[in-house]
Amino acid sequence: MKITDVKTIVVNAEMRNWIFVKVVTDQAGLFGWGEASLEWKTRAVAGAIEDFTPMLIGEDPRNIEHIYQKLYRHSFFRMGVIGMSAISGLEQACWDIFGKSLGLPVYRLLGGEVRDKVRMYTHLGGGDMKSVYQTFDPQPLIDLAHEVVSRGYTALKVVFVPYSEPLMGRQYVNHFSKMFEKLRIAVGDNIDIMIDFHGRTSPAMAIQYIHSIEEFSPYFCEEPVPPENIPALRQVREAVRVPIATGERLVSRYQFRELYEQQACHIIQPDLCHCGGLSEAKKIAAAAETYYMGVAPHNPLGPIANAVALHFALSTPNFLIQEDMLSDVPWRWDVVKHGLKMENGYWSKTESPGLGIEVDEIEAAKHPFKQETFATAVARAADGAILDW
Repeated sequence: MKITDVKTIVVNAEMRNWIFVKVVTDQAGLFGWGEASLEWKTRAVAGAIEDFTPMLIGEDPRNIEHIYQKLYRHSFFRMGVIGMSAISGLEQACWDIFGKSLGLPVYRLLGGEVRDKVRMYTHLGGGDMKSVYQTFDPQPLIDLAHEVVSRGYTALKVVFVPYSEPLMGRQYVNHFSKMFEKLRIAVGDNIDIMIDFHGRTSPAMAIQYIHSIEEFSPYFCEEPVPPENIPALRQVREAVRVPIATGERLVSRYQFRELYEQQACHIIQPDLCHCGGLSEAKKIAAAAETYYMGVAPHNPLGPIANAVALHFALSTPNFLIQEDMLSDVPWRWDVVKHGLKMENGYWSKTESPGLGIEVDEIEAAKHPFKQETFATAVARAADGAILDW
């Protein structure tokens, strides 16, 4: 079996573009799908996939580790998130081919199932960027949270941390804590609430914000500081009494290494469409397990990413909970054919060969590439300075 062609299909889903990757073999009708979606870098990732294609043609797609090593090491310059997203989509497609060739779901090839179903959580407001990232008033927040709970979810994530300078006034901390308090009262103690700091804050502000909500028991606080400075993250973890999660902007096991060595978090959040694919994510998770860290993969992306995440979660012992954004566009499931099922906030196990999902290329073509909306208009200080969004 040999790879004969690689194709990318870009589908615009309003807040982001999905990048679907199709790897074709010399066996009639046998091809695989992966996803390499990366916000605001669609053309760059598609170009990276095109650059990698000559290295793939003629390879046996079942030699997945060999292919990964070839793409990663023979590129010479180590990959950042653009290159690793391209590799991730290609690697996932090879797993899809491998599973289909054997008539087995991918999770069985990854070591088999370690759980019967996969717990999910979602964001408020689906694909509306303002609802997800810019809801700073309590009543809209509570209304959106009730809508999520009504769909059977037992966990939800909110992003109402202020766009922050290195130091902010007491009024911001008070407003933040009141928002969380009102949300906790509204949904009750049986719903887990995650708060995504989105890397918006300094260690000093993150510690103040988290201290102000500790009594309301957030499930975890995500990315309280930007990802470049692991000692700064450790400073936050050591100062608060709430679990800390991070990792969506890290790629490959090498970037996760310092997190483990400094024990800078409790939960890692690799994105399977950025970190290097399924094999690399399994290695990242296995290393985290030795430090008693849980895994809650990042994934606000498209339907293929959902399928990939399901197979990872079913086969990974220290998996904790899986992010989704299933209500981003009403036609999400029209562009794919699948047998994936969700009930009461859990994805069910699948027995379909491969990843169990196929792209309807005719439907996908109805939603061609569009430039996504940038956040620079809102993520600014009062004096106009750019802040982390």
